[in-house]
Amino acid sequence: MALLTPLFAFLYHLPQVYKWLLKPYYVASLFMSVAFLAVRKTPGICDHLATQREDGNSCDFDWREVEILMFLSAIVMMKNRRAITVEQHVGNIILFSKVANVILFFRLDIRMGLLYLTLCIVFLMTCKPPLYMGPEYIKYFSDKTIDDELDRDSRVTWIVEFFANWSPECQSFASVYADLSLKYNCAGLKFGKVDIGRYGEVSKKYKVSASPLSKQLPSLVLFQGGKEVMRRPQVDKKGRAVSWSFTEENIIREFNLNELYQKSKKFNKTKEDKVSQSQFPPVPEEEESEQQGGNTQKEETESKKDK
Repeated sequence: MALLTPLFAFLYHLPQVYKWLLKPYYVASLFMSVAFLAVRKTPGICDHLATQREDGNSCDFDWREVEILMFLSAIVMMKNRRAITVEQHVGNIILFSKVANVILFFRLDIRMGLLYLTLCIVFLMTCKPPLYMGPEYIKYFSDKTIDDELDRDSRVTWIVEFFANWSPECQSFASVYADLSLKYNCAGLKFGKVDIGRYGEVSKKYKVSASPLSKQLPSLVLFQGGKEVMRRPQVDKKGRAVSWSFTEENIIREFNLNELYQKSKKFNKTKEDKVSQSQFPPVPEEEESEQQGGNTQKEETESKKDK
């Protein structure tokens, strides 16, 4: 049963995964990931390749190539243990498949290795993974608006993601953060994002490093009354982030989102009551007494006419 549950979950989301994998970035990445396999197995091409097999069959993997592929497969499995989304799983497979292709092509022929490495560099510079474009309740800040928004209303709690568009971790986390905003966003609990890769001053002010070596991207910071209350991941004395998994369950538990949401709903009700009172203001007592007096006079005149 433990093995069937992930299988059923994958089959349930298969149409969505299939549509997602048909994007040009992943189609091109797939072809680059299987480049060495295609070269080694294609008749007419593999016949001219060098091999270390005892039988001299150049259209099949030799023992060293199998060893390299098995080693990198083990690394992918270890990396995917910490992966959260399908994007991260697929991204790890693509990344280490390209690494394996570079090693195998260089081992086969240095000219083919240089050609494949050049293609990888060009692809990295010209093609970017598709950004998340789904529904969300997220406010995007700039270096000029973030301070004003956080200080605008002290009763509003903000959860702000500090991210960079070039970071694969931030790209994978985008869908998770969007789902949280759809579930928990209300008048007293809001979600925001700021691109510190674009706004370096924000990075310095809120002490979130954009360096890949610091591993602080993405960073989630909870603000109450315009002041920082907590952040994940935490940062040690050396400025490096403490390892933390950005799963939806971890965020809900660490940031206590259920309790914050219940408190924020009360703030939302009081806000609605104030709006309704402003739309329908109460009638002053003097006006009520005048209206009552006018009504009694009308009733007396009507009674006299009847008589």
